[in-house]
Amino acid sequence: MDKPVIAGKSPIQVELKKGETYYWCSCGRSSNQPFCNGAHKGTSFSPMEFTAEKDETAYLCACKQTKNPPYCDGTHKSL
Repeated sequence: MDKPVIAGKSPIQVELKKGETYYWCSCGRSSNQPFCNGAHKGTSFSPMEFTAEKDETAYLCACKQTKNPPYCDGTHKSL
């Protein structure tokens, strides 16, 4: 299995809107971090689709190593 590119070593703060669907980049190649721009094509990766459960400020993983995708779990601190 391919390993994702580490796009950053800190989470990315985003404003999520309740009911909106988002596509989190799981490969780390997107130039639109933390969201997918199709740069995964030709790899074994696919974006992770998720729908916001509420309006909130969220911290999405940029290192792509989180155990709680798409949300940051602090794994970047050990990279």
